[in-house]
Amino acid sequence: MSNTFKVDEPSSSMGQASDPWRFDISKLININLFFNFIFFTLGLSLGLTLGFNDLKASSLSTILSPFLLSSTLSTPPPTLISPSSQPSRNGFEHMIDSRSSVAPTNLGNHSLKHNMSDDELMKKASMMKLLPQVEGCPMIKSVPKLAFMFLTKGPLPLSPLWEMFLMVHEGLYSIYIHAHPSYNDTYPAGSVFRDRQIPSQPVEWGTSSMIDAERRLLGNALLDLANQRFMLLSESCIPLYNVTTVYTHLINSNLSFISSFEEQGKTGRGRYNTRMQPNITITDWRKGWQWLEAHREVALRVVSDGKYYSIFKEHCRPPCYSDEHYLPTLANIEFPRLIANRTLTWVDWSRGGPHPGKFGSGGITDEFLNRIGQGEALTQGSWGQCFLFARKFEPSSLEALIRLAPLVLGFGP
Repeated sequence: MSNTFKVDEPSSSMGQASDPWRFDISKLININLFFNFIFFTLGLSLGLTLGFNDLKASSLSTILSPFLLSSTLSTPPPTLISPSSQPSRNGFEHMIDSRSSVAPTNLGNHSLKHNMSDDELMKKASMMKLLPQVEGCPMIKSVPKLAFMFLTKGPLPLSPLWEMFLMVHEGLYSIYIHAHPSYNDTYPAGSVFRDRQIPSQPVEWGTSSMIDAERRLLGNALLDLANQRFMLLSESCIPLYNVTTVYTHLINSNLSFISSFEEQGKTGRGRYNTRMQPNITITDWRKGWQWLEAHREVALRVVSDGKYYSIFKEHCRPPCYSDEHYLPTLANIEFPRLIANRTLTWVDWSRGGPHPGKFGSGGITDEFLNRIGQGEALTQGSWGQCFLFARKFEPSSLEALIRLAPLVLGFGP
């Protein structure tokens, strides 16, 4: 009998009994692999968690850069208005609320030039509603801003008045201008209007190009996540109160100010086209004005709409005017409870005719400005401003407006 120690080879037979003292190397290898996998998984999870926390704190804006045109922060943060304080026309209330500790974004000062088509812009803008849900995004923790959107033919003849209105309030607003594409920006260096012109298309009164321009302005303004209220204005618009009043009222309102009403006769229901059925019925049909003051949620719904927009593009032609019916009808169908069913932009229809009255140098008095700025108390407000803006002021009115602004409108030197 041999005394040589021999390690038995594993049996190839499943039914053969195994030696209890045999050292099974294959089992040990499997155990080592299992524990190595467990340690690797735990290490990978820990590394990803720590890395993601750092990413959220420092570079999430880089990841979001395809959706944002800029991520620059402006300093120092502006003074904000306490929601509980009642604003006046005279001076800026230096009240600080809890949001003042958060630096305002300076996204409104980025270059507005891009090569996106309208469809691409609407798609990109409509995606911005998803981004505020990202926890830790530095672009969300910012002072909410007002987006002033000017629909013009070319220059803004009343820009000196608006410069006075916006003076020393940088960080509380953004500016967007839709002018004819052939118009070249001629605003001086330092002007709040310099380089604020968005890529545009020609606009013809009474056609669907009016709502195309409005959607284009909303689309560009929505790319700045800090913009929370959106005002559509014309080159003939003026502010009736200072920034304090306008900012306080709009930022603290849950409603959007869009007029949407029923009107019988040929200028109301008479413009309805039965080819819009079944998506738009005669009972859905509304009239109003396109000069909106909208919350971000409503602005997102407008740029996201393709269904009703395409119907109006095809079936609303003179004597149907999209600028008077598209937005009021869309609001009535899609978000009637989100609107105040009125506008904050005053205009004079008392003279009759298809166009409102205009105002030049004559008749611009403190009594006149006070009269149009103050009216019946707003049902959703705690104080009695009826209009924040007014339309149809001609260039010749500028001198009188600048003279009266410090005394009557509450802004200026």
